[in-house]
Amino acid sequence: MPRLPQRIVCLSTETVEVLYDLGEEERIAGISGFTVYPPRARKEKPKVSGFSSAKADKILEVRPDLVLAFSDLQAGICAELVKAGIEVHLFNQRDVAGILAMVETVGRLVGAAERAHALADDLAARVEAVRREATALPCRPRVYFEEWDEPMISGIRWVSEFIAIAGGEDIFAELAAKPGARERIIADPDEVVRRAPDLIVGSWCGKHFRPEKVRARPGWDAIPALARGQLAEVKSADILAPGPAAIRLGLPALAAAIRAAAEAADRA
Repeated sequence: MPRLPQRIVCLSTETVEVLYDLGEEERIAGISGFTVYPPRARKEKPKVSGFSSAKADKILEVRPDLVLAFSDLQAGICAELVKAGIEVHLFNQRDVAGILAMVETVGRLVGAAERAHALADDLAARVEAVRREATALPCRPRVYFEEWDEPMISGIRWVSEFIAIAGGEDIFAELAAKPGARERIIADPDEVVRRAPDLIVGSWCGKHFRPEKVRARPGWDAIPALARGQLAEVKSADILAPGPAAIRLGLPALAAAIRAAAEAADRA
């Protein structure tokens, strides 16, 4: 009998990405329809769930011996699967350290601890490289990161950490530690105006950022970011899933926008 799981279902994109990075993709028996990285996973693996919506019978059809899930939003389906006799590991990484720990835990679960440790080290080195580059910025621009527009929702914890790592200051840092999107709603748009960000970054989950909609908000023309033309998009798929892609793609993209805003603020 094999000691390690042979048929893994991944209910979120991050663990799919890690298993591919580790060369353990043959173990994946099913994925979420919201999986993004690596792109080939969508062609190679059956889609057995959404993200917050999933049906136990659909997952059980692929005969998993381990299900990897993420966050409280998947707690309900995890409970159903446990009752059906399936082993489940529910991750809840919310910061950079948690992302690295998730990578190493997935590696241990599939007997690839050394490769996972090397992957985590590589990701950590990328973070530190961005942090070092940020020390050369002429100033620390104030950043408003918008995760959704209607209602306006500010960025989650790992995004706030990325902003600091890249040399910026998250203007809603006090909200970032709150895991639920409802807890990060900005009820008063004028509060963004009062906090006067030097950079506005849009990363609207599942849809394109529309700068013209931001520019049209009443009173927002007084914001330094808009006066200097410092609006940027970081693709939501690249930063809003707490996995390797957020570090490889999202963090550098955010750092580039912060660098441009810092230079613009220094010239102003």
